[in-house]
Amino acid sequence: MESFISRSTSTVSKLSFLAVWIVFLISSSSFTSSEAYDALDPEGNITMKWDVMSWTPDGYVAVVTMFNFQKYRHIPSPGWTLNWKWAKKEVIWSMVGAQTTEQGDCSKYKGNLPHCCKKDPTVVDLLPGTPYNQQIANCCKGGVMSSWVQDPGLAASSFQISVGAAGTTNKTVRVPRNFTLMGPGPGYTCGPAKIVRPTKFVTTDTRRTTQAMMTWNITCTYSQFLAQRTPTCCVSLSSFYNETIVGCPTCACGCQNNKTESGACLDPDTPHLASVVSPPTKKGTILPPLVQCTRHLCPIRVHWHVKQNYKEYWRVKITITNFNYRLNYSQWNLVAQHPNLDNITQIFSFNYESLSPYAGLNDTAMLWGMKFYNDFLSEAGPLGNVQSEILFRKDQSTFTFEKGWAFPRRIYFNGDNCVMPPPDTYPFLPSSGFRTQFSVFSSVFLPLLLVLFFLST
Repeated sequence: MESFISRSTSTVSKLSFLAVWIVFLISSSSFTSSEAYDALDPEGNITMKWDVMSWTPDGYVAVVTMFNFQKYRHIPSPGWTLNWKWAKKEVIWSMVGAQTTEQGDCSKYKGNLPHCCKKDPTVVDLLPGTPYNQQIANCCKGGVMSSWVQDPGLAASSFQISVGAAGTTNKTVRVPRNFTLMGPGPGYTCGPAKIVRPTKFVTTDTRRTTQAMMTWNITCTYSQFLAQRTPTCCVSLSSFYNETIVGCPTCACGCQNNKTESGACLDPDTPHLASVVSPPTKKGTILPPLVQCTRHLCPIRVHWHVKQNYKEYWRVKITITNFNYRLNYSQWNLVAQHPNLDNITQIFSFNYESLSPYAGLNDTAMLWGMKFYNDFLSEAGPLGNVQSEILFRKDQSTFTFEKGWAFPRRIYFNGDNCVMPPPDTYPFLPSSGFRTQFSVFSSVFLPLLLVLFFLST
């Protein structure tokens, strides 16, 4: 009997261990997927459409188009890089609007050599200014793609490719596999190519429709977790009703464990700062990132200041500061989540678009700079910031300054989630007996404190 009980206990313990292990695996997999899922842009992705337009004696000619269907995540300079693996022994005879980075071993060919003979070619966009006879529509932007909300017309990139040593019919062609997309760094995961209905094209006079011989799609999704190990931005807070200025959390994007480490950070008071930021290098050398030494070590800081209160309105000032000495941000954008963003009266010097990821929920807004005015965020220094103010209309049923309600729930910069301060550190609303005295302080001394805060961090 004791032996039976012992065996039963052992079996139960093994089953318990197995159950715990299964739960752990499930939770681990769900954690990874949740990091790749963007709640504010649940359907955002980059879709590549590969249209076979005609057959050749040993292959086909195709037009490859990438569409950036992400609402607020763009691909900045130096642009996208696309890689795949051929299913058979295909070669690329020629390309228009793009090029491979390497030709590979084409020694078995006599006379005309292919553009690329590699089993796994790497393709990049051509630069602006490319001769017209080497261009097609939507090419030659250096791989830069706008986000869908900022400029849908610039959210696509195309190139033409002539493939040889391939099938010459729908049944003999094999789709490439193992697609990878860098935009410009890691973060994108691409699924397998899926054959879909051939794309149809309507002529400019709309009187005739043609279609591709064959079409397949590849979908790539972004994960901030895969893109970088540490965050890239943080948020600081202040208000007119409290002298407290809440800075970015310490070590939000890293810590100064080793100040001598190359590329770690640079003190703004360093002698000969310009020569340290841009030392003499060989042509084509890419210097590592170099950020200003701060408590948070973030390249970007977003400051949200509750500026003024009126009878029916309230005002917020937003300042974006670049602490990266070797990187500027063109076509930057900011996404903020706050319950009063459904009732904006006026926004100054920024473009604005409401984002509604879910029906009936309108608490998210996308902001970006005006073209040729402040759509370019310069590197760290006196010009390395942009700012704007937002005037909100109050909803008396929900509006309050208590419990940090006036501060954003989340902030994204260029599609990456920024680190927020802990809620218990938010500037609190003073008691009623103190508010009259503090109004004098807020109108006279708080602006000075804000100036000192921006100069010291």
